[in-house]
Amino acid sequence: MPAQKSEFEKAVYEGGFRVLLTKELIAMRIDELGQQITRDYRGLEPIIIGVLNGAFIFMADLIRRIEIDVEVDFIKISSYGDAKMTSGQVVMLKDINAEIAGRHVLLVEDIVDTGLSIEFLRRKFTALNPASLKYVTFLFKPDSVKSDIRIDYVGFEIPSEFVVGYGLDHKQILRNLPAVYIMD
Repeated sequence: MPAQKSEFEKAVYEGGFRVLLTKELIAMRIDELGQQITRDYRGLEPIIIGVLNGAFIFMADLIRRIEIDVEVDFIKISSYGDAKMTSGQVVMLKDINAEIAGRHVLLVEDIVDTGLSIEFLRRKFTALNPASLKYVTFLFKPDSVKSDIRIDYVGFEIPSEFVVGYGLDHKQILRNLPAVYIMD
């Protein structure tokens, strides 16, 4: 009996998912974002806070493209669980360790769709009195946003499709796909 194909094999080798963003396009855009953040934060030494788990690949690549000193920390929240749609409730699973009062904070997300997580994080971090608070997201779904939020640095605007790869998961797998794929 032949071995069952993994979701990774189906996506990458069998074309089981549709490619939305190639790894080459992603690399070019991250270079641009790194240059822009470098210009905007020169002399400020910001703290970059990644939202786990999805943002870790994007954030790792992004900070390597930023040519100024930065501090790094992480927060972990969840509003999806194993589902393809948000539950509507945000739960904090891990808080930051750094002191951010008076600091320039860049919050890095993998994807902004409804805006629920960003609103939760905005309230949390604003209460900690940073000197500034700006948002970076790898992917942004403008047609899905349900609140009036402003994202300062956007990698790509995408349609309201369920996507995986490059840090984004489905049931905690497929984060290691080298590009972004639409999962039907």
